[in-house]
Amino acid sequence: MISVQLASLLTSGMLIIIGLFAALFLDNIFKKIIGISFITEGVNLFIVTLGYKSDGVVPIFLPGMVKDVFVQNSAYPLPAAMVLTSIVIGASTLAVMLALVIILYQKHGTLSASKLLMDDEEMEAGE
Repeated sequence: MISVQLASLLTSGMLIIIGLFAALFLDNIFKKIIGISFITEGVNLFIVTLGYKSDGVVPIFLPGMVKDVFVQNSAYPLPAAMVLTSIVIGASTLAVMLALVIILYQKHGTLSASKLLMDDEEMEAGE
C-alpha cells in the first residue's frame, strides 16, 4: 500500500510535468496559462506534503493537552500558511492573465502563439 505522503508527492510531480509540457509545447495561449496554473497547484501540493505528518494533530493547543505530546504530534503549520497565501496570489494572477488573453483575442482574433508572434514580426518589418 502506498502512503498518503508518497501519493501526494507523485501527484505533485505529475502536475508539474503536465504543466511544463503545456507551457512549453502547446501553441494556444489559453492552454499555456492553464499549464502554468497546473505548475502552481503542483508546487502548492508539494509544499503541503512537506508539512504533512502521519497521525499528526491540528497545530492548535487546546486546554487539557499535554505540552510534550502536542509538540511531538502536531503538524507543521507554516506550509499551510504559505500555500494559502500562494492560492490567493495565484488566483488573482490567473484572473489577470485570462483578462489579457481576452484582450489579445479581441485585438488579433486568434490565441495561437506562433501566429501572434508572426504578426508582431510583420508589424516590426513594416515600420
